[in-house]
Amino acid sequence: MKKGFHLCYNVFEQKLGKEFPQNTEGGIPMKDNTTIGKKIQHQIKRFSSRITKDLTKPKKKFVSQMLFGIQAARDVKLSNISRSLNEDIKLIKTENRLSRHIINKDLTENINKALIEDGAVRITQDTVLALDLSDINKPFAKKMDYLSEVWDGSRGKVGYGYWICEVIGANVNQDTPIPLYSELYSQEADGFESENRQILKAIESVNIYTKGRGIWTMDRGADRKILVGELNKMGQRFVIRCKGERDFIDCKGRVRKVINLLKRIEYKESYKVKIDKEGYIEEIELQLGKIDNLFIEDTEVSLVVIKGFSDEPMLLITNVEKSAQELLEIYLTRWKCEESFRFLKHEYHLEDVRVRRYTGLRNTVVFIHAVFYFLSVFLGRKLRLKILLSKILEKAKRFFQIPSFKHYAIADGIFRLLFNLRWESKGIEKEEKDKRQLLFEFT
Repeated sequence: MKKGFHLCYNVFEQKLGKEFPQNTEGGIPMKDNTTIGKKIQHQIKRFSSRITKDLTKPKKKFVSQMLFGIQAARDVKLSNISRSLNEDIKLIKTENRLSRHIINKDLTENINKALIEDGAVRITQDTVLALDLSDINKPFAKKMDYLSEVWDGSRGKVGYGYWICEVIGANVNQDTPIPLYSELYSQEADGFESENRQILKAIESVNIYTKGRGIWTMDRGADRKILVGELNKMGQRFVIRCKGERDFIDCKGRVRKVINLLKRIEYKESYKVKIDKEGYIEEIELQLGKIDNLFIEDTEVSLVVIKGFSDEPMLLITNVEKSAQELLEIYLTRWKCEESFRFLKHEYHLEDVRVRRYTGLRNTVVFIHAVFYFLSVFLGRKLRLKILLSKILEKAKRFFQIPSFKHYAIADGIFRLLFNLRWESKGIEKEEKDKRQLLFEFT
């Protein structure tokens, strides 16, 4: 029986051309690295085929190559992605092909739809749906399409670049984010209506598949009347951080300013939270209060006041019927999602994108979003893939333990496993067919 098994295995290796070098790296056989790398490449192809069902065959191949190349190069520049594919043709030919595909069709809607549909089954009634407006700053760009004014937080002034509207789901007691939606836009582009329209478009797109499940959580600036009113009309629950100058209407129809409401609030709950300040963990105790039966125009809301983070209290408006402590935990879960936004922006050098056409920029952003979904959700969905994920984490070079937000380590491990691994041009359908044929020959 063993002899027959080894014979079949040897034939299988010969037919697939799997003759691995026996040298080692850091005590780990290179053969093992190559095997795991090929498994990752296979899973990238499987994932790509799931999110490109409605696309043509050339576009499917292009998307799978981009998802592989971004992770193998840990970069979004087409030149580095082309090198990571390591094809048997001139490098310029590969780059020209990728450049042609990335600008001739906008895939944002197709990929967002596929990811929302796939991720919606993981959204429960109380899943936090964190919506964030981030940006890409391109201070030295001159010829990129539709460059618009954005706020450069690192420099503290207005710069030029593009906005990104993102939605990521997360559960309060879990560490796995669920990327759902990502779209790059510019207020200078043709067809742009308003920032409110972009936010509502994202909410509507996600709501088609979540069917009202989840709690929308947004930062300051989203407490504007039009957004609160539209969320209420759509039957969506929300927790939104509020500005200090917001006016409310009480149950008697009187206009009440926040400063007057804070004078009569009673802090009935306390909550301890740990804050990481430049590597130093500090535990602080917060005081929580809540005022119900307030209105923003026709929308009834509650005002949650949290004292202790800074000199000024944090203000949250919500239509969710929960305690002040539970509402604070929902908003703090949004901070987990902000780490996801930073990961997407910095791990793959998104601000270093060199594509000049607007369609190409939009595609690059949604490809990064798909890569994050692959790392965060797809690799952890089945037991066999969880085993593969554990092997990836083993390959990540870490001096200390893997942090709770493990995606940096996963991206690092995949980069090391895919580095110098040749892209196999054979599609997932062809791979599956060859495997079935080999099994048929063995039997």
